[in-house]
This record gives sequence, structure tokens and C-alpha cells, in this order.
Amino acid sequence: MLGGRFTFPGTSLTVQRIGYGAMQLAGPGVWGPPKDPDGAVVVLREAVAAGVNHIDTSDFYGPHVTNRIIRQAL
Repeated sequence: MLGGRFTFPGTSLTVQRIGYGAMQLAGPGVWGPPKDPDGAVVVLREAVAAGVNHIDTSDFYGPHVTNRIIRQAL
């Protein structure tokens, strides 16, 4: 099943099964800051407003750039 929610066993923590992949929030080639940092924040805020509560990220993207963008957006 692709849609729906997943609850972590033994907890009340529930996430959407389909999340948002943050790799493309970094700059060209997944390196450095994005060309439009404000636009990246808007995209993330729209995703959260649409119900996304699972953001896939890595400290490699940027490096660390997407983590800072996510922090700013949330």
C-alpha cells in the first residue's frame, strides 16, 4: 500500500507513508545553497500544509544545506 499512514510499533508516532525528499532543495548537483533559498522554504511549508510529516534528508545534501532550510521552514 503506497498511501496511508504508518505507526511505529510500541509508540503513538504516526507518519505519512509518502514523504518529501529534500535532496533537490540544495544547489546544482546537490551541492551548496539553492539558487532560490526563499522558494525552497515556501516549497517545504506548502508540503507541510498539504499534510506531509515525513521529510527525507541527509547531512550530505549541500552538505548540511537542506537541514538548515528544513529548520527555517519548520
